[in-house]
Amino acid sequence: MNIKIHNLTVFSIVAASAILLGAGAARAADQWFVMGQQTLNATDPSAEIKTEGGRFKKDVKQVRLAVEGADVQMIKVVLGWDNRADDTLAVGTVKAGGMTAPKDAPGRKGRLKSVKLQYKILGNKPTATVKIMGLD
Repeated sequence: MNIKIHNLTVFSIVAASAILLGAGAARAADQWFVMGQQTLNATDPSAEIKTEGGRFKKDVKQVRLAVEGADVQMIKVVLGWDNRADDTLAVGTVKAGGMTAPKDAPGRKGRLKSVKLQYKILGNKPTATVKIMGLD
C-alpha cells in the first residue's frame, strides 16, 4: 500500500512539473524581438533594411516596425518574404517612440528577408532609426 501511495505522489509531482515547465516555455516563445535595424537619413528617399540571423531567427508569426529619434512618414513599405510573395503596406506617419500595427506573416510562419521603405523624416530632424520587430 505504501508503494502505491509513494508512486502516486512521485507521478503527481512529475506531471505537475511538466505542465508548469511546458506552460512557461509556451509563453516565453511569443515575444517581440529585433530582426534588424537601420538609421535613416533625411537626405535619402528610401532604404532597405535586411534581417539578421539564421533561417529560424527569420521565421516569424507577425512583423511590425518601430521608430526612434524622429517622426517618419512611411510612404511605401514592402515586406520581402523568402517563401511567399512580397507584401506592400500603406503605413502613414509613425511618431518617434511608436510602432506600426502588427502585420501577420503569410501562412503559419513566414521568413522575412528584408523591408524596403520609401519615407520622409518629419520635423527637420537629420536621422531616425527604424527597427524591424518580429513575433516568434
